[in-house]
Amino acid sequence: QVQLVESGGGLVQAGGSLRLSCAASGRISPSSYDMGWFRQGPGKEREFVAGIRWGSGRSLTADSVKGRFTISRDNNKSTVTLQMNSLKPEDTAVYFCAAAHDYRTIPQYDRAYRYWGQGTQVTVSS
Repeated sequence: QVQLVESGGGLVQAGGSLRLSCAASGRISPSSYDMGWFRQGPGKEREFVAGIRWGSGRSLTADSVKGRFTISRDNNKSTVTLQMNSLKPEDTAVYFCAAAHDYRTIPQYDRAYRYWGQGTQVTVSS
């Protein structure tokens, strides 16, 4: 089993920043996993935000957040971080961390991810 725990959500004004963290534990071999961040806003479907290949550090970011959000990982701490800058009200959502195993490229669809965290709320006020 793999456990993922997100932290760092909260309320911020538009233009502000937040840093989300995802701590992974359990039976996970970081080098063989892709870690993703997804979000689900009110009345919206869950969407891919960013992903990173834990072994190589190669990353992928959705167009909607490109240039504002950065994903990174700390192998020593088994932690994946999503740095969110220049936040907009439309970034308001529950943000989820997820882990996918053994894909050729970083998957951008949620069904590829086997393990999920409980989610953390991010609210951006205008």
